[in-house]
Amino acid sequence: MMAHSAAGGFLEEQFRAVCAEFQKHELGGADWELLVDTLGIKVFRLRNQQSGLYEYKVFGVLEDCPPDVLADVYMDLNYRKQWDSYVKELYEEECDGKNVVYWEVNYPFPMSNRDYVYIRDCRELDWEGQKVYVVLAKSVEVPQFPEKSGVVRVKQYKQSLALVSDGKKGSRGIYFALVYGYM
Repeated sequence: MMAHSAAGGFLEEQFRAVCAEFQKHELGGADWELLVDTLGIKVFRLRNQQSGLYEYKVFGVLEDCPPDVLADVYMDLNYRKQWDSYVKELYEEECDGKNVVYWEVNYPFPMSNRDYVYIRDCRELDWEGQKVYVVLAKSVEVPQFPEKSGVVRVKQYKQSLALVSDGKKGSRGIYFALVYGYM
């Protein structure tokens, strides 16, 4: 498996909780709003009543994409810079024993750019007889990445991703669940 690790930023229980949620494909009883339902992909959102920000859940199937390959692509920051035209800056740096990602996103005028400072980890788990790749990410504050003037810092970012073979086509397709939003 890949050697991507955030050096102690997440607990084993957090990875297992993502597997459990993924297996259920449930929305947790809250008032999730369906935004998109097309081509085997469903996108839901939930408004945080206190902050006014949204959390999103995405469930779907991707054909002809093995889960280990997608996990590697997902964790490859250099590759993202090649295909994501919104990336202004994106790199990883060790801070206090943790690998911390800095990501500045270009936003069109009149909006200000956003930046994220976060840790992430990708693990391969055996979940009820299936190999599941789980990625977790969350915002952190470290002095090595001070806020920049004119850029809006996203301070409460969180994300989880689960990838598992769909069992068809020789494990070439995957089921996935992606949750991202703000804590």
